[in-house]
Amino acid sequence: MTTKTAAAAAQATVYGYPRQGPDRELKKAIEGYWKGRVTADALRSTAALLRAANWRQLAEAGIDEVPAGDFSYYDHVLDTTVMVGAIPARHREAVDADPLDGYFAMARGTQDVAPLEMTKWFDTNYHYLVPELAPDTVFTAHPAKQVAELKEALALGLTARPVLVGPVTYLLLAKPAPGVPAGFDPLTLLDRLLPVYAEVLADLRAAGAEWVQLDEPALVQDRTPAELNAATRAYRDLGALTDRPKLLVASYFDRLGDALPVLAKAPVDGLALDFTESAAANLDALAAVGGLPGKRLIAGVVNGRNIWANDLEKSLSTLGTLLGLADRVDVAASCSLLHVPLDSARERDIDPQIRRWLSFAQQKTSEIVTLAKGLTQGTGSITGELAANRADLASRASSPITRDPAVRARTAAVNEADARRSQPYPERTAAQRAHLGLPLLPTTTIGSFPQTGELRTARADLRAGRIDTAGYEERIKAEIGEVISFQEKAGLDVLVHGEAERNDMVQYFSEQLTGYLATQHGWVQSYGTRYVRPPILAGDICRPEPMTVRWTSYAQSLTQKPVKGMLTGPVTMLAWSFVRDDQPLGATARQVALALRDEVNDLEAAGTSVIQVDEPALRETLPLRAADHPGYLAWATEAFRLTTSRVRPDTQIHTHMCYAEFGDIVQAIDDLDADVISLEAARSHMQVARELAAHGYPREAGPGVYDIHSPRVPSTEEAAELLRTGLKAIPAERLWVNPDCGLKTRGWPETRSSLESLVTAARTVREELSSS
Repeated sequence: MTTKTAAAAAQATVYGYPRQGPDRELKKAIEGYWKGRVTADALRSTAALLRAANWRQLAEAGIDEVPAGDFSYYDHVLDTTVMVGAIPARHREAVDADPLDGYFAMARGTQDVAPLEMTKWFDTNYHYLVPELAPDTVFTAHPAKQVAELKEALALGLTARPVLVGPVTYLLLAKPAPGVPAGFDPLTLLDRLLPVYAEVLADLRAAGAEWVQLDEPALVQDRTPAELNAATRAYRDLGALTDRPKLLVASYFDRLGDALPVLAKAPVDGLALDFTESAAANLDALAAVGGLPGKRLIAGVVNGRNIWANDLEKSLSTLGTLLGLADRVDVAASCSLLHVPLDSARERDIDPQIRRWLSFAQQKTSEIVTLAKGLTQGTGSITGELAANRADLASRASSPITRDPAVRARTAAVNEADARRSQPYPERTAAQRAHLGLPLLPTTTIGSFPQTGELRTARADLRAGRIDTAGYEERIKAEIGEVISFQEKAGLDVLVHGEAERNDMVQYFSEQLTGYLATQHGWVQSYGTRYVRPPILAGDICRPEPMTVRWTSYAQSLTQKPVKGMLTGPVTMLAWSFVRDDQPLGATARQVALALRDEVNDLEAAGTSVIQVDEPALRETLPLRAADHPGYLAWATEAFRLTTSRVRPDTQIHTHMCYAEFGDIVQAIDDLDADVISLEAARSHMQVARELAAHGYPREAGPGVYDIHSPRVPSTEEAAELLRTGLKAIPAERLWVNPDCGLKTRGWPETRSSLESLVTAARTVREELSSS
């Protein structure tokens, strides 16, 4: 195979890079600052060192143009809110008094001031802080962060390209501020926002930027003519500026569709597009509009969201086709590398041959550089790399890890009846109420309790051999005993064992299922300082033995109240893993569902009357285009029902979802056929309760009354008022009282106080109902 040589040398670049450092140094510094152990200057110094290390690493790997401004203490959308001066009024005083503390207050809240709402970044597991805008919002330019980080990169002698959230995406991600009348559309503020972007661009040009990247991923979603017109106006006006750097508009995560001609015709200097499998239609669409004559094209041919080695020959073929469609073709990942871990070479516990199948951020950087070289100099210049890549791909395809005949036979035998409960909901709920005997407005938690330093130390001691398994299990028993005791004293109605033995809600299960690989250093940012190690789903899935029955049964032995069995659902097991890309997601989901079904059946047989199967990722995994929704929701809801359908009618099935916009999947929530659903609702002021009511959702629901992603403790009256709001949408006989999410990241003092407020609020509202 020979690829034609590019007219100009293809550059290698990336849109963003993991922020945390090889050993999560940023997380440790920020949390140290919050606790008063690290000064602001020390935090800034750590951050500067991490940025410089990232840039040097990229440059040494052969990246020609490094990103600047993608680094963040908490969230790049929050950074944009600061850049355009859109600080909510309730946070203005704190930001003016101390910009760093005010920044973190917007992210986390304080005891007196609520934080910004948090939700998922498109269909990823990254969370962003939602801008709050109003008709009277005044934008002002504050690009000090962006300018300073550009200057840092330039001072190292590097070519750097600032990366900003684009103005259209910023407004489309925003929501009306609390108290703003219904019907306000933040996109109406575009003409007010564009002059601020013009000022930022001028400042970046003055600081030495040749190119600035404006990210517009919102344009890969279905957009109305008015929204596409807004994009047209935005880039017409920004492109017409005389005092600006060259503009590169980037979009990723899916095909651009109707937005591609808009951007192709815009008076900007280049586009950065996703050409991986999910967005392959961009290639034909680009050809259909006549390409990008006279413009730069950055081709995202390396998957920035998954960890499998790139098929270099396939990517070179795509790049070769693109050569005739733009004045200049450069090579990149499909999106920021924020979504993958840093370096697979550190995973020494994974078999070396299997490790060669993997590509984390550093390895993806090498792939990008190799592809740019092959595109410029021809495939003869990278024969060794191509041969090694072919061997790695063949090794994975032929590995026995990837196919288990017994698993495939079982999944092939599944029929429609296997995913259907034996009785309809009205009959089940009568049986469950008789069996459980719960009060009106029953109280519960979502599952996890604080993971204390003592628990983490015990886990580390076990791994290091400083304690044996028996010693570790005694510590777990003691923690479960404390959690059960507290819940009984607090007056909660349905208890949990607290998940003291679990490191992560996906990793814990993946380590006990065949087909998964675990990493030691594969950290990925979920939000702020919350990092997770997504397991790698490499092969066929089965459950060799029970995973949760022992500890759930032990907890139940300590109390007469029902203790929930806690499982992570099949969709979330996929969404929060790096999933295999060699078979349809639906086929993998069915395998996971059958493994979890065995666990559900064993929990019930052991006496567990309430079983929760969490699916927080159901909405996050929803495809970005409406045309793709039905196919996804069909297999996703089937997988949940397949997991839960074999239980008795009097066994109550719960599910949980959090931190996403649920309005467009209410029918899918209904299709799960769970008896009870708990959802995040505190920051959105019970919006999801209204959405459930508008749909006519017929089952029980617990919209959260305690925002667990903030350190603030809600008052009893605050929780009671949220409950009263919930009751306007959901009848009392179907309303549960619970936090937004699990309590793993919270400390014990705030957890105790918050749950006591929650229980007291439930009692208060019960009394109000009984006296009305």
